[in-house]
Amino acid sequence: MTSESGSETTSETDLISIDDFARVQLRTATVLDVAPHPKADRLWLLTIDGGDEKRQIVAGVRAHYTRDELLGRTIMVVWNLQPATIRGETSQGMLLAVEDEGVVRLIGPDGKVAPGSRAH
Repeated sequence: MTSESGSETTSETDLISIDDFARVQLRTATVLDVAPHPKADRLWLLTIDGGDEKRQIVAGVRAHYTRDELLGRTIMVVWNLQPATIRGETSQGMLLAVEDEGVVRLIGPDGKVAPGSRAH
């Protein structure tokens, strides 16, 4: 649903409880490696460090970020998302990003934090 200004609005049926939100684990992760997805020009394969575990996620930000811009970066990840297979590659989480008029920006902390730090 969008308002007259073009921004999305939330209907009563879209609201979630605080208990629903509490189930979502948002964690910081450091990008350790970036490789092109072998079967998709728009996807990167990111190896990330979430503090106590390293994982692979598939990220659709290849048109917006270079390998060098992602390497070493701290990102926010939905950590407890059910793994998915995307074009033959396993993704064990989802990075958070915003898009505004075609410009994509990653969401992350505004300072240095340890991998695996939880958002509250």
